[in-house]
Amino acid sequence: MSKGQQSSGKCRGTRDMLPADMARFRHIEDIFRERCTKWGYEEVRTPTLEYMHLFTSTGTLTPAMLGKVYSFLDWDGWSGERVVLRPDCTIPVARVCVETAQAKPSPLKLFYVTNVFAFEETGLESREKWQCGAELVGASGPVADAELVKLASETLRLLGLQRVDLKLSHIGVLRALVETLSVDEEQKHQMLDRILEGNIKPLLEAASESAATEKFASLLMELKSESKGFLENVRAMCGPHMGAVQSQLDDFIKFIELLEALYCTYQVDMSSARGFEYYTGPTFQFASGGTLLGSGGRYDALIPLMGGEKVTASGFALYVEPLSNCLKNGAGTIPPWKGVSITTEPNPASVKAAFEVASTLREAGFIADIQFSDETSEKWNWRLSVGTSKFTLIDQQGKANTATSVPEVLKLLESKWNG
Repeated sequence: MSKGQQSSGKCRGTRDMLPADMARFRHIEDIFRERCTKWGYEEVRTPTLEYMHLFTSTGTLTPAMLGKVYSFLDWDGWSGERVVLRPDCTIPVARVCVETAQAKPSPLKLFYVTNVFAFEETGLESREKWQCGAELVGASGPVADAELVKLASETLRLLGLQRVDLKLSHIGVLRALVETLSVDEEQKHQMLDRILEGNIKPLLEAASESAATEKFASLLMELKSESKGFLENVRAMCGPHMGAVQSQLDDFIKFIELLEALYCTYQVDMSSARGFEYYTGPTFQFASGGTLLGSGGRYDALIPLMGGEKVTASGFALYVEPLSNCLKNGAGTIPPWKGVSITTEPNPASVKAAFEVASTLREAGFIADIQFSDETSEKWNWRLSVGTSKFTLIDQQGKANTATSVPEVLKLLESKWNG
């Protein structure tokens, strides 16, 4: 493409949602919204644009995540400040809580369906990603965390996903472990960033200065377990300088005990902690066949860091695109037997009759798809030919039934639908 020539295609790293894609999207959204509403959560929506300092002043995003943020100066705005296309949903919801003081006096249960943006150099992956998320603000302890795990799990089950793996970690344990190491504060901060980006090597290297700490860190970070007994054994290995680590492990064990009581199967994988610096406690991931479907965790320090009151919080997000790819073919689409393809003669009386019967069918729960030529759609199981004084209903096998009124048409359809 020559200099100055405009591209004719869509932007790199973006995707169009075609009707089948939108059907799956709405299917996910509808189930998630219905579940959240029944669990007592209320919907919110935050702006696509947020001030950049919201994501930098509190140290809430890792350097790798900040490097992918879409930011620009708001030249025409009131402030001329740098703004971003939101790279995260939890931080804007926390901002809402700070600005409106909605987290007091009782726990606030919120959910959202929205998009986030992150730069991706190759353009092969989508730079706009949709999420379904829930935030539980003002509730502390393992019961609140367990509720979020169960809400997310129930949503995934209702979407028809047969095999979903739940991985558990605890940022509080990792933070406490990092604090025991003989490195300066900047190195500790960088080490935690590397852990959240999936790199545990710096932690294990720093822990190697003490044989006992190295053994503890290696066992904690490299082994996986499907029992809280693993954590109880690790806790017994804590040295006298690891009181904070022991306390955080106790918190993690209590959380897992609740999940076991709620019949959740899981895997403890401390190296699975990913994403955000604002996490302070238990974190969890949902995956299927190696595909990450969602994640969440506790972030008790976020709202205070943003200037709010000392309010505890936790939340999760489910990722719409990978979820959509896991759904069965046809998920969210309207069944063919619910639809009627309607043709009519192009005279006022017949057109009037066609619109009247279509309105009646729609009110009765059918899809009424009026055609604009003699060629009828193959999308629906029923074809209805409308004349000035006669209706002809034809099924997929070509069998025809006639009626002389709209109520007769509806009666015919309902008898076939239910029969």
